[in-house]
Amino acid sequence: MAKIKITQIKSVIDRSERQKRTIQALGLKKVNQSVEVEATPAIIGMVKAVNHLVAIEKI
Repeated sequence: MAKIKITQIKSVIDRSERQKRTIQALGLKKVNQSVEVEATPAIIGMVKAVNHLVAIEKI
């Protein structure tokens, strides 16, 4: 599987609880933090749900 780098670019303040938990499940805790994960269908789905809060790069 390919790896992707996910960077949180916006805060989760004033976002729904579901979006906050999705960001947390991706391993992000604060703005400008990045994580590298495998591009599984589950991860892709989570990224699509919060795509307005994160930036994605293929590695």
